[in-house]
Amino acid sequence: MVSDPESAGWMLDPVLERDTRAIGDLPLCRVLLSRDANYSWLLLVPRRKGAIEIIDLDQSDQAQLMSEIDQASRALKSITGCDKINIAAIGNVVKQLHVHVIARFHADAAWPKPVWNAAPAREYQGATAAGLMAAVRNELALEPLQTIAGSGSAA
Repeated sequence: MVSDPESAGWMLDPVLERDTRAIGDLPLCRVLLSRDANYSWLLLVPRRKGAIEIIDLDQSDQAQLMSEIDQASRALKSITGCDKINIAAIGNVVKQLHVHVIARFHADAAWPKPVWNAAPAREYQGATAAGLMAAVRNELALEPLQTIAGSGSAA
């Protein structure tokens, strides 16, 4: 895990922890995989205590967040060959700042509409999630996370 004094006291929101699997850490963000196998769906969560909006980050962290969104988007596009990448920071259900990076296909369960509540969530089967997580780790040069209380589930 990346050691950063600015992330002291940071904890992953329990809803995000429940609904995702931890992949690894970029310099600013924890990278997570949504448990909904309908879509290849990453979440980036800046490890900054109390951050709710992008404007809660200082300018340096805002620039780093954009760089990490770029990296995650390119990785997901390369891995999946998707038709479109959707990026969103909504936070109406979970107030902790998090950015969705979603690979979309013309044939996916929601196309062309947003993914939220378009189809019942579907669990990954077999080693599919582990394979996608390994591919993301490889593309982003991430180390797997160790299981630490409050830090998200390790794969």
